[in-house]
Amino acid sequence: MTQTSPTGTTGRHTAPVPPSARQAGAAPWPALTVVLVGAFMAVLDTFIVLVAAPAIQADLHSSPADVQLILAGYQLTYALALITGARLGDRYGRKRLFLTGMALFTLASVGCALAPGSGTLIAARLVQGLGAAGMFPQVFAVIQVLIPEAERPKAFGALGAVIGIATMSGQLVGGLLIAADLFGSSWRPVFWVNVPVGVVTLLLAGRFVPESRAPRARRLDLPGAVVLTVALSLLVVPLVEGRAYGWPLWAWLGLAASVPAFAVFGLVERRVGARGGAPLVRLRLFGERPFAVGMTLVVLTYAGINSFFLILSLTLQDGLGLDALGAGLVYTPLAVAFFGASLTAGRLARFGRRVLQLGALLGGVGFLGTLLLATRAGAALTAWELAPALVLVGAGNGLLVTPLLNAVLGNVGPEEVGMASGVLSTGQQIGGAVGVAVVGILYYGALGGAAHHAIGAYGQALAAAVALNVALSAAISALLPLLPDPAAARRA
Repeated sequence: MTQTSPTGTTGRHTAPVPPSARQAGAAPWPALTVVLVGAFMAVLDTFIVLVAAPAIQADLHSSPADVQLILAGYQLTYALALITGARLGDRYGRKRLFLTGMALFTLASVGCALAPGSGTLIAARLVQGLGAAGMFPQVFAVIQVLIPEAERPKAFGALGAVIGIATMSGQLVGGLLIAADLFGSSWRPVFWVNVPVGVVTLLLAGRFVPESRAPRARRLDLPGAVVLTVALSLLVVPLVEGRAYGWPLWAWLGLAASVPAFAVFGLVERRVGARGGAPLVRLRLFGERPFAVGMTLVVLTYAGINSFFLILSLTLQDGLGLDALGAGLVYTPLAVAFFGASLTAGRLARFGRRVLQLGALLGGVGFLGTLLLATRAGAALTAWELAPALVLVGAGNGLLVTPLLNAVLGNVGPEEVGMASGVLSTGQQIGGAVGVAVVGILYYGALGGAAHHAIGAYGQALAAAVALNVALSAAISALLPLLPDPAAARRA
């Protein structure tokens, strides 16, 4: 029978909770609430700018390449720096890194809002991504270090709900801000909105979030950080930029080169560990089944979520002719279902893996329903006909994502929780990028040269592309039995 340590986690990687965390443990929820605001902002800024792209291009006279970098620059630096940001939190303090990341994110938002041209805006977006990478992994660490085991599923439920709402509300919030055209400022409130929220969050974090570090944190593994950044760049840059540039040769060469680059990273990390150092990523963690299977499921899940949002947005706006605000309203049933299911999943933790299996099933049925509706409706397809299927997709992913995050980190002790959080966050980004890249090929391949608002053609493209989501749901369902069931372990 699995033993439970004083930290409330299970498995052999557990370690005592740092004294600072224990002292704050009597009231961990204010701290969690504050860092969840940071998580919301980091995720929201990936999506809210999509709505502002046409206004930015018109106002700044940006080229298509500039617009692509304005949109993708944030995601690139965010994905590349997550693991390093997590490790810096382990060494220098998670509260310190959260505050530093939030301050950088907020200042960069000011730079974005005041940007006089495309170059300045691109640079500010890159810095924004670095700030987000500094604060986001600390959220996972705060949950693992401060929240008692019995309450942790609820905490992950709240985090899952925040991530889902931020992901799905980006178009709605951005559409509202741009439609309001506050003080004639067009797209700039999309960035200004971050500033007061960031300042208040900094003040509250300074008061309510206790400091914690990894028990045996050592200096940063600089060789590992450099090699990992190169490897991730070779993988992520082509995935994010390749579709916009028609998948040129450099994109395929980068993807191919990422394989040996990750192999070199593995060698570097083994040598650092053999010398008694602290590797950026402890590769042996991937030998533990809960973490390895959980990370695979995270990549597949986020490949499905991000890819579906892309093809749904394209269909609603380019196909059905909705504006950004109208498309955002169509997302509302999905967002409400996701939010409710995420919070419910935390209360259903006693049912263990069955909650994840139900979530995968509901999500798969929702995707299949979308496919069948888009195929049968043809040119008569309307946005609100999709609502029942979207509710199933939202509820399914809410039940799946929340306990999955807990399953990945549940057996990781305080000395490795920062690193594991960074790996988890990076897996979310890579999964999303891979899903978007693959579904883009399917969607545009099926769409061909159809004109905007050719509803029948866009409906068929949606059906062809959402087949990927159905396949991913089936793969997730097939892999879930390999994930250890905590409910069964408690009964043993």
